[in-house]
Amino acid sequence: MADLQVSTMADFLAKGEKPDVLFWVGCAGSFDDRAKKITRAFAKILNKVGTKYAVLGKEESCTGDPAKRAGNEFLFQMQAMMNIQVLNGYGIQKIVTTCPHCFNTLKNEYPELGGKYEVIHHTQFIQELLDSGKLKVEGGDFKGKRITYHDPCYLGRANDIYDAPRSLIEKLDTELAEMKRSRAKGLCCGAGGAQMFKEAEKGDKDINIERTEEALELNPSIIATGCPFCNTMLTDGVKLKNRNREVKVLDLAELVAQAADL
Repeated sequence: MADLQVSTMADFLAKGEKPDVLFWVGCAGSFDDRAKKITRAFAKILNKVGTKYAVLGKEESCTGDPAKRAGNEFLFQMQAMMNIQVLNGYGIQKIVTTCPHCFNTLKNEYPELGGKYEVIHHTQFIQELLDSGKLKVEGGDFKGKRITYHDPCYLGRANDIYDAPRSLIEKLDTELAEMKRSRAKGLCCGAGGAQMFKEAEKGDKDINIERTEEALELNPSIIATGCPFCNTMLTDGVKLKNRNREVKVLDLAELVAQAADL
């Protein structure tokens, strides 16, 4: 990220300043090579519009979502309290994140532990930038292409955010094709609830394959999503079906950044 000139909260503190928003990168966005591309795409968007933002850098730790979903409430609270201490120490008020798991945990589970913040998912943030005219996009490479959108569980059913992601896709002059199971009836990619980190259980078919088949039935050029976990699961599914040359799995931030020629 050095070439993108991303400042940390410590950098702002040293200058006696405060950013308008904290970009919570998350474990996937920090360490997973594929998810790092999503992080870079969103950072490019923030830089393009001149948003005054910062990251925690090495001071950021896991939100505790996987621990909580796996049933280790004690570990979750330990991780959460450490983060809250850091966030409150910097006086953070507004957080944007590219991961629905981080988004849900920070927004809905940190308040009862003393961490009260305005938390926004990056699709909502980008929609605000487009609606206000701060960011302009044209279809470009995506114009006229068929895109289907997969609703991440922690963004859709858990937080009722369905329109912002679809609004971004429509602004790219693309054809949005909806899967049979979408919005409130969307099917999980198979990674939530800490399932991402455990071996598959016995059964006839993995959930990510079921979901991938449903997406591929529509013959899309792109499967779009707004979650690094979903991105991994669907990418694996597309590869298993040997369709990865013709069908790309992209985050909405990547779509917008590419359309805006960033």
